[in-house]
Amino acid sequence: MGGGGGRHRPQQFQSEIKGARHDRRRDPENCQCEQIFRRHPGVEEREFRVAQGEIHALAGENGAGKSTLMNVIDGILQPDSGEIIRDGEAVRISSPAVAQHLGIGLVHQEIALCPDVTVAENMFMAATNVSRSFLMDYNALRKKAKIVLEELADINPATLVRDLSISSQQLVEIAKALTLDCRVLILDEPTAALTETEAQVLFAIMRRLADRGISIIYISHRMAEIFDNCDRVSVFRDGQYIVTYNVADIEPGDVVNAMVGRVIDKLYPEKQSPAEVSEEIVLKVDRLSEARRFQDISFELKKGEILGFAGLIGSGRSEIVKGICRLEGDVAGEVWLNGQKLALAEYADSIAAGMVYLSEDRKGDGVFLDMSIAENVSALDLDQISGFGGLISSSKEHGLAERLGRTLNLKYGRLSDPVSSLSGGNQQKVALAKMLSVNPKLIFLDEPTRGVDVGAKSEIHRILRELARAGVGIVTISSELPELIGICDRILVVREGRISGEVAGEAMTEENIMHLASVLDHRKQTA
Repeated sequence: MGGGGGRHRPQQFQSEIKGARHDRRRDPENCQCEQIFRRHPGVEEREFRVAQGEIHALAGENGAGKSTLMNVIDGILQPDSGEIIRDGEAVRISSPAVAQHLGIGLVHQEIALCPDVTVAENMFMAATNVSRSFLMDYNALRKKAKIVLEELADINPATLVRDLSISSQQLVEIAKALTLDCRVLILDEPTAALTETEAQVLFAIMRRLADRGISIIYISHRMAEIFDNCDRVSVFRDGQYIVTYNVADIEPGDVVNAMVGRVIDKLYPEKQSPAEVSEEIVLKVDRLSEARRFQDISFELKKGEILGFAGLIGSGRSEIVKGICRLEGDVAGEVWLNGQKLALAEYADSIAAGMVYLSEDRKGDGVFLDMSIAENVSALDLDQISGFGGLISSSKEHGLAERLGRTLNLKYGRLSDPVSSLSGGNQQKVALAKMLSVNPKLIFLDEPTRGVDVGAKSEIHRILRELARAGVGIVTISSELPELIGICDRILVVREGRISGEVAGEAMTEENIMHLASVLDHRKQTA
């Protein structure tokens, strides 16, 4: 397949791969050093090879085995069979410490920092553990951390991790890996919590590391990132290695079809037709304000439509939605749901009224990692699964989880398994199932497909449209503008705690949204 032969690209990817072909300076086929990760499914030998100095993408649906393989390479899990070959020699990686000694560094999809110690202490924790010094030289530690952070982000090494935003914590995770003398750097969905600017800084660092001969394994569901930054891409499906492509020779649709084993015709479902447009108001928000975070927020959501919130990180878009649900802040203003004015003091009142919120922070607020899948799904309303005397009925609990899991195509072993045993995307589906378990009248979804593969994304998009058509109010926040444009009927743009404008129809473009999100004056504009 030719890389520049003018082939027709599937429409759903056109806005996601702008500038996708950069000048690839490395030829992975001719590199002298390779890391080979070999396994033996059945009688057929299959290999995943990473060349020295290449950026090699690893793609696959949630549950395909990507993170599991990386955990084996990092020594967290032990293989049942097969071998890992580094520089031509088979190695046994019995622990993450052995992996680090071999020059392998892994940045996990889920943030795993110690919140009550500083950025510098987190970055050099592995070195601290092997140090024989009785006292810690904190000044030296902060100086070394600052050197690494300077090329990545403006983060104070003396700051406690718990005081950082999610995106800054992700950057610290990456900085922590860069402190190791890596030969192979594994990045598992590293941009999921980053802004576009932060992501571009990361990509520049990746290219510099690759130029120094460091091999990078890059796990991502975002086709634009793969096609703009990677040399080759390997696809996994259902725990099996499927294929490896040279990125320059293929189109995004080739990767997606290999991932799901079928052709995805539409990433986004059909929007409202003119006949479906209703004047019935599901949600009305009037003059909502909260101290310094957002002011004078007024908007309406009509029956059958999906309303989007766009804006730069820190614009106040999530704070507005949390304020409506009374999750945080001292909020003034009125909220009406299906024509009824609500008296909300706390989030429990919001749930009782039929409004629920899906958090962007899956690990912190979305799911209970140590509880079972079934327990998570039913957590918002235990009355619906209670039997005689108020005791929880296991059959009802499992029945509810099984039904919603089937609706969301959730991949799991047993419903009694802890949510921590699931891949990141399947954890997200559990969080969504928890929202759906209470038959809500309105759902606020904050980054609903973060860390979710393209096949699961299309399923979630379809489910949201079906819910909207069934009369459930849908309001979604997303940092991915193609997603907002693809699924929403209207988009409100937030800047500095105010709604700076609205886009709909043909005016719903990335350019118009970014103009409203970053416009310098304070005049309200409508595209």
